[in-house]
Amino acid sequence: MLGVVVCAIVVTLALPLRQYLGQRAEISRSQAQQAAQHRRVAELEARTRQLDDPAYIRAQARTRLHYTEPGETAYIVLQPTAPPAHRPSTDARAAPAPTDRAWYAQLWDGTVAAGAASPAARSPAPTAAP
Repeated sequence: MLGVVVCAIVVTLALPLRQYLGQRAEISRSQAQQAAQHRRVAELEARTRQLDDPAYIRAQARTRLHYTEPGETAYIVLQPTAPPAHRPSTDARAAPAPTDRAWYAQLWDGTVAAGAASPAARSPAPTAAP
């Protein structure tokens, strides 16, 4: 009889305990999300304060947009381009350079080029016997 009473109590308390633990986990997740949102808001407020500073805006305009103050002369130093590491081959049988086109466009171009070649160009012409 005591076992039946204990089982009844366990069954009665199992569902509320499960709901309680689930709600506690949900509260923890919500608190973590809230903390992350507070950090994000603080970062955005700091960025807003930074963008409100005229000195920062002036510095960004000078570096990003190459603006100059009145009376200044702007110079932009260009680095010379490096020569190619190797010269491309002039051999007609060399593999063509890869392109940025899609594979199906390259396949179609190859098909069109193969179909455009005349049959005479694909096989040697017969020669007359002497």
